[in-house]
Amino acid sequence: MKIGSLMLYQLVSIVGASLILAAYAGNQRGWTGPRSLGYNVMNLLGALLLLWVAVVDRRLGFILLEAVWAAVTLPPLYRILREPVG
Repeated sequence: MKIGSLMLYQLVSIVGASLILAAYAGNQRGWTGPRSLGYNVMNLLGALLLLWVAVVDRRLGFILLEAVWAAVTLPPLYRILREPVG
């Protein structure tokens, strides 16, 4: 694997982890929560980025973790997006 590819995977994993950690920290501080669009989008995008890195690296445990993390985020995100505005 080329150095550029390794650096890209590291960058993607840092961004993915940062998104999930930001959602978690925001929830803990009361700034956001499970019923918030931003919280769920951060969790979904973070999980998908980390899932991509895990697939590339063939890490089955992390593939399972991130796939389930993303899947668990989808139903509340769907409900939020279907709510009437206003």
